[in-house]
Amino acid sequence: MRNDDCFEIDRAFDLLPHVVGASWAAVWFRMNKRIQPTPEEFRNKVVEYFKMLDLLVDSYPESGEFLEMASHVKRRHKEEIEKILTGKNPEIEKRFKRYVDYG
Repeated sequence: MRNDDCFEIDRAFDLLPHVVGASWAAVWFRMNKRIQPTPEEFRNKVVEYFKMLDLLVDSYPESGEFLEMASHVKRRHKEEIEKILTGKNPEIEKRFKRYVDYG
């Protein structure tokens, strides 16, 4: 697999946690009138929504030409979840702070 083969997937994983996970989480907390969730509650809710993309993560066959890419996608997905849960995804942390500060 060439280095640039992963470019599009890596860009998607740079964006999906906050575009999908944090956006849906913020709406969920707002609709449930949860104005001050803890960072852990927010991160867990982000992961809950982010995991709804599992169908995409599992969409490449784990054989032939796709073997390395399928492995890369699963690894990036797992890494992003770990970053979210440990507070190491700056975009998620920024959106948590914005939600708590401005609702």
